[in-house]
Amino acid sequence: MWWILVVGGECLPLLRRMALWSLLLWEVLLPTAVTGAQIQGQVGGSVLLVAERPPGFQVREAIWRSLWPSEELLATFSRDSLQTLYRSRFLGRAHLHSNLSLELRPLEFGDSGNFSVLLVDTGGWAQTQTFQLKVYDAVPRPVVQVFIAASGDAQPPKTCQVFLSCWAPNISDVTYSWQREGTIGFDLEPHGLFENGQVLRVSLGPGDKGVAYSCIVSNPVSWDLATVTPWESCHREAGKTSYKDMLLLVVVPVSLLLVLAGILSAWHCGPCSGKKKDICADNVAPETENPIV
Repeated sequence: MWWILVVGGECLPLLRRMALWSLLLWEVLLPTAVTGAQIQGQVGGSVLLVAERPPGFQVREAIWRSLWPSEELLATFSRDSLQTLYRSRFLGRAHLHSNLSLELRPLEFGDSGNFSVLLVDTGGWAQTQTFQLKVYDAVPRPVVQVFIAASGDAQPPKTCQVFLSCWAPNISDVTYSWQREGTIGFDLEPHGLFENGQVLRVSLGPGDKGVAYSCIVSNPVSWDLATVTPWESCHREAGKTSYKDMLLLVVVPVSLLLVLAGILSAWHCGPCSGKKKDICADNVAPETENPIV
């Protein structure tokens, strides 16, 4: 009678833990059907790890665990009771549904890892399912810069060599691709791509004035793009006046004026000769004759 009272009181949590360890031992000793699934999620979102049951498999016990990077108990089902209040990094974010699927929300970047669920039926047979979760950040809006290979001609060029550089800030594990306006799919020549697709080289002509290029940045859960019209940069680059040109436009006329002023000054004040002698003589004051005493 004393043993029954103890079981009904303080020792119940201990017996529950012993039962859980027994189930984990069954996972090793009993035949299991191991399946694997790769699941992707986005930071701030949610994922559902679905526990699949074979036909006629009546679940008596279920244990959800995190296997990597750390082994932790996440949720359990036993005797029609759901339990998720286990000390783990998913405390408060793990939700066990009535169909024994586990939902994790909101996701954090460090949630990537391996998970498993152990299902035991009323006949004592066990089945284990494993899951590999990869969590990605949402892709931000990329930044596209246009670089022009200037020809040195001040007139608008007939052709323009353009380098388009694309960059997505504060993110990794992304793929870069380019789309030309009015086309379907990736139709750009591979030899025009550099730096794993981040830089695109194109040659433009007058017929490409309104053609836009889009840089598409993506990962398995999200994507974003930025669009530019590079011919506009070609036109602006051709119309720009360099510092050297501005210097020539200012210094040369001023120098010519100074030279011309010097010539005119020399012409007025220089020694008289030829026909200018009479004019210069008229400008000289007559000498005053002193009377002879």
